[in-house]
This record gives sequence, structure tokens and C-alpha cells, in this order.
Amino acid sequence: MKKDRALRLRKRRELIGRLKQLQQRKQKLTRDELLLAVGQAKAQAGRVFGLVQIQWPAAGEGVAARSFTFKLRRAKSRQWRRREGRYLLRTNLTNTDPKVLWEYYLQRVEIEAAFKLLKDDLQVRPLFHQKESRIEAHIFVAFLAYGLSVTLRGPWRKLAGGLTARAVLDKFAAMQMLDVHFPTTDGRELVFRRYTQPEKDQKLLLAQLGWELPEQPPPRISARGGLVEPAS
Repeated sequence: MKKDRALRLRKRRELIGRLKQLQQRKQKLTRDELLLAVGQAKAQAGRVFGLVQIQWPAAGEGVAARSFTFKLRRAKSRQWRRREGRYLLRTNLTNTDPKVLWEYYLQRVEIEAAFKLLKDDLQVRPLFHQKESRIEAHIFVAFLAYGLSVTLRGPWRKLAGGLTARAVLDKFAAMQMLDVHFPTTDGRELVFRRYTQPEKDQKLLLAQLGWELPEQPPPRISARGGLVEPAS
């Protein structure tokens, strides 16, 4: 509701500002030029253009502050304000409980959001398989990815509103695990496995999610061409 209202007010301000510019231009417009300019403003304003009542110059009359005037349709603006945030659903299922119909509508929204998540965030694309087993495997992997994304989105929404699985993964993708090798005097190598330290925005995200990074793993040393794991 607040978003719709802010968008409507912004478009109304832009429309009125544009009309004032046309009304106060030093180089006067012809009537045809005025109609063309207002038509462009109407295309940008959309439905908000109906909230303004305009008096046009008569045919052959020059464009001036007296011949070209406009005012806000306050009654219609108040009507829009009362209807903001409300939806009217039309259906041919006249014998169905309205509450059930509303649940059907919300389910449709969830289905559309699921398809958007699969195509945008998870980037699932059609592949042409020759075997039925591969088709089933493809569907299974896509379903696992979707289920994991939805599972992660639940706690993230409560802790850090507005975060999506894709945004979190992209943010943490900058952190990497590296193996640093140091040669020793006896011909072996000392290997340190280290993850890169998080940046400021990553630390903030970790704090919002309530996550803590594990301790850096202990070093390892090579012996006879292989690595010896440290004793736990």
C-alpha cells in the first residue's frame, strides 16, 4: 500500500511539474506542439494522468497561462487513496466460498514466484535428454535446488528482511578457501589451508544471520610425497 501510494505521488509530482514547464515556457508553443508534449507526459504518467483536469486552448488560439490551465481532481484523488492496497477479484465460481477463492489466488502467486525463482535465481534451463532416467535426475536436482533455496529463505527473511538466496550466495562467493605452501629445509612442504577474511559487508551479513566462521584449520606437512593430516 505504501509503495503504491509513493509511486502514485511521485508520478503526480512529475506530471504537474511538466505541465507547469509547458505553461511557463518563454518560447510559446503552438497548440499542436502543446498536444504532442502533453501526450508524451501522459505516456509517462500512465493512469495518474486521469487525476489532472486540463483546459486546452481553442483551435487557432495561442498557448498562454490563461488558455492552458490545469488542476487536480481532488475527489478522484481521494477515491484512489481510499482504494489503495485493495484488490477486487472476479470469478465465475459463484458458489465457492470467497475465502477459498482468495487462497486459490495466493497459491497462484506462489506458483508464479516458484517459476521465477527457478528461472532467475537458480537459472534452471531446459536440457534435452535421451533417456527417461536422465530426465528424472534433472527434475530431481532442480527440485532439490528449489527446496534448499526455499528452506534457506525462511530464516533469512526473519533475520535480514529482503535477502534472497541468490543475494546471500553472491555475497559470500567472494570468500575463498586457499592452500598456502611453504617449503621446509628438509625438502618437505608445510601447507596452511586458510579461508579469506570477510569484508565489512560480509561481517555485517554474518552478524545478521547469526553465523560464526569456524576456526582456521591447523597446518599440514608433507611426507614422502603426500600430506600427513594433523592428529585430532
